[in-house]
Amino acid sequence: MNTAENLKQLPEIRGKYKSGEMLKNYTWLNVGGPADVMFFPKDTEDLQYFLQNKDENVQVFVLGGGANLLVRDGGIEGVVIKLADENFRKVKVESDKIICGAGLLNNVLKKTVEDEGLGGLEFLCSIPGCLGGALRSNAGCFGREISDVLISAKVINGKGEIFTVKNQDFHFSYRHSDFPADWIVTELSLRYEKKNTDDVKALIEEQAQYRKTHQPQGIRTAGSTFKNPPQMRAWELIKNSGADKLKIGGAQMSPQHCNFLQNDGTANAADIEKLCDEVIRLVKDKYGIELEMEVNKVGRR
Repeated sequence: MNTAENLKQLPEIRGKYKSGEMLKNYTWLNVGGPADVMFFPKDTEDLQYFLQNKDENVQVFVLGGGANLLVRDGGIEGVVIKLADENFRKVKVESDKIICGAGLLNNVLKKTVEDEGLGGLEFLCSIPGCLGGALRSNAGCFGREISDVLISAKVINGKGEIFTVKNQDFHFSYRHSDFPADWIVTELSLRYEKKNTDDVKALIEEQAQYRKTHQPQGIRTAGSTFKNPPQMRAWELIKNSGADKLKIGGAQMSPQHCNFLQNDGTANAADIEKLCDEVIRLVKDKYGIELEMEVNKVGRR
């Protein structure tokens, strides 16, 4: 898209467009260049109208919570969609499930899980970002994954068609799902087990304390950087290959947990990407194993 013509090319919507918005302001790593255009839809109907009426050559990227994401310094071409409106953050607790908007942040989910005693969902409260982004990577921690609790999800595709997808149709596996690139999750239905609220709060606190003890806090990080190879732990491979000592510009592997990369506040996306490439090289040279990134790299260099 030609920057000067960005907004003129796009459908009239009820939400907001922003041209040239810096994506570093929306990512946990605090890096990333500009979006040609950011689109903040008002609701699902607004998003549907946009998808049905935009030029078919306009590229679209959906930005979730910005946690497991490395946006390159050149930014992202086309339109970056952000489901930030309150219409995408609604929560409804029913007798056998909880229905959540895809833009719901985990700190809001945490309050509902604690107040309502929604057992089995405690682990989700410590996963960074928002719920919609968790489906693509089958995000998880503490021995559980979102596939363990998902009933179904409402999805809208690149043509603006809305439909419901059941759990089994995602074909979940470790940090993976069969999730077409043009799908946008708008709503999730999750199962829970009714539990004593004190027990739920205690487990959430226990998991939070574990993270504080074993993982970097108060630092720009994207969480776990590399997937665990089968029957192995990525952090052990990184440490034993010497890759844990790497530092490039303001980017380094965390001294507290060497499968967490961190930005000291001065790194750009190029520093972080070079660091990841070097970690992969050192591990492969020593073990013959090529680590796969859990962090998603997007955008122009």
